[in-house]
Amino acid sequence: MKSFLFAVLGVAFAATANAESVNPLDAEHWKTRPLVIVVPSPEDPVLKALNDSLQSPENREAFIEREMVLYRVVDGRATRNDEPLTPEQADALLGALDAKAEGPATVFLVGKDGGVKVRQEGSLEPKEIFATIDQMPMRQ
Repeated sequence: MKSFLFAVLGVAFAATANAESVNPLDAEHWKTRPLVIVVPSPEDPVLKALNDSLQSPENREAFIEREMVLYRVVDGRATRNDEPLTPEQADALLGALDAKAEGPATVFLVGKDGGVKVRQEGSLEPKEIFATIDQMPMRQ
């Protein structure tokens, strides 16, 4: 009976640990500042505007200098710096941010400490994001 109980507890623990490690933001902790944009469609104007503005050399340089990574969740499918994530990772990312794939376009800035620093529905300019980061204690 004891061995059965330990086996059940072991499986439950492994499932819980595995579920937690699926969240891609866990790997960013104390290393990078994730910028996450969640949109219901690839045609979303908020996504297009942010993508366009991050293409400028000035914004690209500022993005890299601030040790940022870009997550996009488009219609429930997620990428990290244009590399696809698994459906489980996409779900975990949305769950961690309390975001809905079908909801309104939302931009999140996550600090190196893992906390959400900005949550904004609709458009958010890179200059505003960079100014927020520049006021953070780790950036001082």
